Amino acid sequence: MSWHLGRLCGFDLETTGVDVESDRIVTACVVQCGGKHPTQSANWLADPGVEIPKAASDIHKVTTERARAEGQPAGQVVEQVVAALSQVVLAGIPLVAMNASFDLTMLDREARRHRVCPLSDIVGDQLRVIDPRVLDKQVSRRKGKRTLSDLCEHYRVPLDGAHSADADAIAACRVAWRLGTTVQQLGSMSIDDLHQAQIGWAEEQGRSLAAYFRRTPGKESWADGVRTEWPLIPVQRDGGAS
Repeated sequence: MSWHLGRLCGFDLETTGVDVESDRIVTACVVQCGGKHPTQSANWLADPGVEIPKAASDIHKVTTERARAEGQPAGQVVEQVVAALSQVVLAGIPLVAMNASFDLTMLDREARRHRVCPLSDIVGDQLRVIDPRVLDKQVSRRKGKRTLSDLCEHYRVPLDGAHSADADAIAACRVAWRLGTTVQQLGSMSIDDLHQAQIGWAEEQGRSLAAYFRRTPGKESWADGVRTEWPLIPVQRDGGAS
């Protein structure tokens, strides 16, 4: 069976910011869908233990006050999310994550911060990831943004409640399914081959972006922040998270 016709697991985080080394998880969703089985969704709200900047809460609508009043301790959330994803991966189900290197790296650093065994240590080389952002950049040379909302519009996928973890997770699965059904190059690949291909594609895409920044006045310094590792940025020698 082609990978896009089987069970998929969407994974998405909303966070305090975009720095995987220092920002924290606010909400998380793990949703299993497809494969002719009912959709199963699990959602978490964490108290990250730090202030949630207004710029972040304006996007995902979770304020510091709400997180403190309604959220579980961050360490508990991280442990439960890692456990849920481990179960999925070890069952042979691919993870679907938009810009996977952000979400998986953020989860990795939070796990280390809270002394939870990281997902990568549990599942080893069994992890298989589908990243709609990487796939779209590989098969479509169109100009413009490639946010999840943009991909949903381009591939005619409904997105209700953008920037909530559950809505984004299920939408990413729908975009992945659409790519698999409409792009023969992708749909005909085994999940193992697709995962390996994305490692190379993501590296090429990162190098291209860094080169673009270097030749663009005012953006030259941005090139230094571009990472090419996928689907997980390795932890730094100093331990990464703090």
